[in-house]
Amino acid sequence: MSRFDELRARVRLLEDDLEAEAQRLRAQLSERMANGRERFRSEVRARQRELRRGLLPYILGARAAHLLTAPLVYALIVPLLMLDLAFTVYQQVCFRAWGIERVRRADYFRFDRHRLGYLNLIEKLNCHYCAYGNGLLAYAREVAGRTEQYWCPVRHATSAASPHRQYRHFVAYGDAESYQRELPILRRDLGRN
Repeated sequence: MSRFDELRARVRLLEDDLEAEAQRLRAQLSERMANGRERFRSEVRARQRELRRGLLPYILGARAAHLLTAPLVYALIVPLLMLDLAFTVYQQVCFRAWGIERVRRADYFRFDRHRLGYLNLIEKLNCHYCAYGNGLLAYAREVAGRTEQYWCPVRHATSAASPHRQYRHFVAYGDAESYQRELPILRRDLGRN
């Protein structure tokens, strides 16, 4: 294992530790999980309701820049829906043809912030919108990452800003022997379970 791969593995362990700590902190606020949903302790729920801003104060207190750009923000729903449809159809057709395990779309979307008592109706709508947009982009990134692993699993000559999860398995730039040897293995790894 290269030094690069060792460091990346350590970062992954730290990310796992960070998520475990976040779960521990969430558990301090909640009573239990009911039907997969966290249930906040009654005093936490009451405090959340106290901190919720009403709709009128929220709108009247909004910055002009927020109000003026809101139509542009929400207009993105059209290309987002088109992207969603395109990636879903793409993987249903192409991944089946290539024998790649399909990405489970539902794994990338989390709609749970609407249950937070301190968010008003507009904030909840905004949270849904962001959850959809970011979930969609994560889903599309996974589809694109699997496609790249299938067709061109080669690292770039220069470092990528935020590579997808498959990238760490790619062969080094310029290493023709490894490419020829690893390509069938990397394709096989994408196969259906």
